[in-house]
Amino acid sequence: MKTIALIAPFASLALLAACSQSDQSATSGEGGDAAASSAPDAAAREALPTASEAASPSPPPSATATPLPANTLRLEGLGDLTIGKPVPKGSDFAMRGAQASDTCLIYTSPEYPDAYAIVEDGQVRRITVARGSKVKLVEGIGPGDSEARVLRDFPSFRTSAHEYVEAPAKYLTQPGNDPRMRFEIGADRKVDAIHVGLMPQLTYSEGCA
Repeated sequence: MKTIALIAPFASLALLAACSQSDQSATSGEGGDAAASSAPDAAAREALPTASEAASPSPPPSATATPLPANTLRLEGLGDLTIGKPVPKGSDFAMRGAQASDTCLIYTSPEYPDAYAIVEDGQVRRITVARGSKVKLVEGIGPGDSEARVLRDFPSFRTSAHEYVEAPAKYLTQPGNDPRMRFEIGADRKVDAIHVGLMPQLTYSEGCA
């Protein structure tokens, strides 16, 4: 009986120790599972872009603009002439022949036959291409083309009577702000001249007048 009484306390202690180890194993197992499950989350977070990376868009692919032909008349100018700016140094455009005024000058270039520029107050104010010129607009319209083609591409242009030629001759002028465009239509309903530039020079009927 004494032997049984001594063994009983030791058995109880052994049972408690075993339970404690079992609890620790279970806890460590749960912690291991949590650590394992957190590993993919950490990897996923590393794979996500940072805020600065997400805010920076990818650069667009480089696009090469096709240059316009040299014989292209634009609202901005022709060749190295720019509406509203002086004639550049070294330009093929220069004063040739007698000038009607000291303040309004006519510039021409051998590179652009049947074309001229009006220069007033030191600035290019208008560029004109007339029949015989090979210069065309970006749309492909040039001197000698039909009025119908002009109206097809520029239906909003305003019509006004020609100063020297009877109808159906007329002017077709772009509305809006400068620089703008003006077509001079002849009696044969074809383009006699195309002008681009600033008011009032755009409406001059004879060069500087």
